[in-house]
Amino acid sequence: MFAHKLFGPKITFAYNTLIRAHASTSPSLAFSLFTSMHRTGVSPDHFTFPFVLKASSRLQMANQTLHALILKLGFHSNIYVNNSLIHSYGSSSLLSLALKLFDEMPHRDLVSWSSMISSLDNNGFSLQALALFQQMQIDGDVKPDEVTMLSVVSAVSNLGDLELGKWVDGFVSRNHSLELTTSLGTALIDMYSRCGCVDDSIKVFDKMPERNVLTWTALINGLAVHGRGKEALRLYYEMKRNNLQPDHITFNGVLVACSYAGLVNDGWEIFNSIKNDYHVEPTVEHYGCMVDLLGRAGNVYEAFEFVESMPCKPNAVIWRTLLGACVNHNHLVLAEKVKEKINELDPYHDGDYVLLSNAYGEVGRYNEKAEIRKSMREKRISKRPGYSLLSMDQEFREFVSGDSSHPESEKIRKFLVCIINSLRGEGYFQHTCNVFHDIEEEEKEHSLGYHSEKLAVAYSLMHFKDKRSIRIMKNLRTCRDCHHFMKFVSSKFDKEIVVRDRNRFHHFRNGTCSCQDYW
Repeated sequence: MFAHKLFGPKITFAYNTLIRAHASTSPSLAFSLFTSMHRTGVSPDHFTFPFVLKASSRLQMANQTLHALILKLGFHSNIYVNNSLIHSYGSSSLLSLALKLFDEMPHRDLVSWSSMISSLDNNGFSLQALALFQQMQIDGDVKPDEVTMLSVVSAVSNLGDLELGKWVDGFVSRNHSLELTTSLGTALIDMYSRCGCVDDSIKVFDKMPERNVLTWTALINGLAVHGRGKEALRLYYEMKRNNLQPDHITFNGVLVACSYAGLVNDGWEIFNSIKNDYHVEPTVEHYGCMVDLLGRAGNVYEAFEFVESMPCKPNAVIWRTLLGACVNHNHLVLAEKVKEKINELDPYHDGDYVLLSNAYGEVGRYNEKAEIRKSMREKRISKRPGYSLLSMDQEFREFVSGDSSHPESEKIRKFLVCIINSLRGEGYFQHTCNVFHDIEEEEKEHSLGYHSEKLAVAYSLMHFKDKRSIRIMKNLRTCRDCHHFMKFVSSKFDKEIVVRDRNRFHHFRNGTCSCQDYW
């Protein structure tokens, strides 16, 4: 103990150095070193706890015990320690503790604000993250840096709000202390894509002084999910001409682009190049992309043989992708075989039952359809409700399929009926055999008219008479009837409608969709 007192600062420094060295790469060892340090009576200082908290965060440990020790030893007023605690609590999804600590801090620096904004966004509270960023601007004590803005851009991406996205982009441009770095530019490209405006992604890409593989990949992915497969493919080959080597995410993006655009031969060429030209094994995601590519093109038996010959075991997602293709192209015999494969891996996924049930209904095999519904009831498998978020004036309005809880529900429904009736004169008819949706429209035919994206469109047309685009985010894949409906609405009301569903974007203009009905 006398030696510890005599050489205490040196021993503390030595422990800190070791803990810091292992906090990222060997967090268990770092935490063990701290435990040993505490047990042998070596006094920690304000440098010790940030390193230890970093290690415990990587171990996903609750840090209330460390917090109690920090309070006991009198480090609770140290801003570096508090910032580390905020980050640690945020990493452990203990947001209430992080917010309480943040609110009680007598002084906050840039790291305090950035850590709290990031914690909120990473835990699904993107609106609250943006509200805190706004409060940071009002307080005016600190100016955001690149780290802060990356969290802000991420929050906007998660919300898919184009208006907010443009404001953030403008904020970056107006602030001379912020540069369009590779990281920030790449984040903005991804943000614009996820907000439904890949043309603005291209603008950011073009003005970036430097780009890396992630930058090119972000734009390739963006073009892919917006149905601009040939542009994505051209960008991929341009990236290669710039001597940049694609990684597994790039391959995934360009294969998705080929799939959504029906570029089967190009997809095969790229898939084969992964191993032949780059000498790496394709991942299960790459195999999944190829199954989707072949399935969308109607080559379901080729896709089945491809899955059966995979060097790695196919997962339920790959079989489910093939099931969707079989149903879409009316190959019911193969669909039944694929469903058996899925049952071995994931027998309780609601979407598989609904797909096959609707497929039986479409060909009039109502006994089989009834058996599937009965099986779902016996296994207590319920279906996720479809919901849509309408983005207007930096606000989000939620609509749920078949739900009457909206305060203007009756008014919206009546107006929607009027829209549907008016579209019938233009040639619109309802696709009652809806093979892609997850609500029981086959039991109640009229419920087709009350799918969530239709309710969102009706609300928008009721309340917003200007030329603004209608922007909708949906949690499930949009159904065939709603896709048909959106094309007619875009033409009759001279509206651009952008729907971001579970898989991709659909841009409806003048009676057509960007997917060219290949989806």
